[in-house]
Amino acid sequence: MARRPKATPSFRPLPTVRQLRYFIALERLEHFGRAAQACCVSQSAFSVAIRDLEQLLGTSLVERSSRSVTITPIGREIATQARLCLGDIESLVDMAREHQQPLGGPLRLGVIPTIAPFLLPAALPQLRRKYPELKLYIREGPTAALLRELAQGTLDFLLLALPWPLQGIEVMPLFKDRFLLACREDTRLVDPQHFSLQQLASESILLLEEEHCMREHALSACRLRNRAKLSPFAASSLLTLLEMVDSDLGITFVPEMAVGSTLLKQTRIRTWPLPGEGSREIALCWRTGSTRSAEFRQLGELIRRTRGAST
Repeated sequence: MARRPKATPSFRPLPTVRQLRYFIALERLEHFGRAAQACCVSQSAFSVAIRDLEQLLGTSLVERSSRSVTITPIGREIATQARLCLGDIESLVDMAREHQQPLGGPLRLGVIPTIAPFLLPAALPQLRRKYPELKLYIREGPTAALLRELAQGTLDFLLLALPWPLQGIEVMPLFKDRFLLACREDTRLVDPQHFSLQQLASESILLLEEEHCMREHALSACRLRNRAKLSPFAASSLLTLLEMVDSDLGITFVPEMAVGSTLLKQTRIRTWPLPGEGSREIALCWRTGSTRSAEFRQLGELIRRTRGAST
């Protein structure tokens, strides 16, 4: 019996890494000229690459006009997936690099602004000494925004405060961070040694805006149920919040890691323990299944040791 020839596997043509990088730049900048410049290529070559990508995928990614560029809805979805694909490709290189130099090359860290000024100044010098080949890019932002960037692949891992609803995320708890009462040392708004929420005047508690997770964490720590105690003025940043407290416009609740920081040293604010064990949990987070999970855990252990040495 004649032997049948083996079937030749058919491979669909796939986008190139260059095409994906170009399209991600175009989706971000929404301008062919600026995107081409960012990719260090001529605009004509850039435009051809985008057109070839559209033909390959069989769909329109960009709506063009003489004055503007609009990414189509499917284009936005493809850009998000392209970031994840490029992240996986970069992970292949990282896996090979791990055998040569652990924690080498670029990593993109997202950190919330109520952690960054207190934890990073002590941790970063330790990271540089221990991992000199590590290139750490840091972005500050609110929790929800950082989680979106993590899902899109523009960030590799996050330094967050929990609790916060998480999906598809691996979590490494680092330490508990208790909340403290913070008020001006000569305030008449509260007796800090005999603190009672019930004795506070209405609208006397100052907090951050709702996009900051520390707002809800602080409310949970002090077990506040009467929202009439909250000031209608919410601060957009921790610096602004402390400025208002230093002017004796109200009291607030700060994380323990803030004690001894320059933000407090330059004020007349003092901190006092709160009744109970109200706290937030500081944790590292990354996408489930990341090939760099072991490296993230190494970094987490170093941050944990650094924190322990400073307390």
